Amino acid sequence: MSHLDEQLQSVLETLEECRRVLNESNSRESAELLSIVILDVRMRLKGIDNADLRALCDEMLRGAASEPPPPSKQTQDQPRRPLLRVVK
Repeated sequence: MSHLDEQLQSVLETLEECRRVLNESNSRESAELLSIVILDVRMRLKGIDNADLRALCDEMLRGAASEPPPPSKQTQDQPRRPLLRVVK
């Protein structure tokens, strides 16, 4: 591990501790902003660039678009027909 990586790892640990404190003090928006910074530092440590992240997000969006939507509240309240029927 290079000296820069060691420094970034130390910064990452500090940022994660700060985020934990912010979450505990109900500073949710600040904690979420800090999560973005933490993601950026982790990406640098792992050698992931913005193009790789964009490709991952695009693939995840394609996968989410092909999944059926979750059932609505109305359909959850109604009894479902069994998917399989036992035939004797």
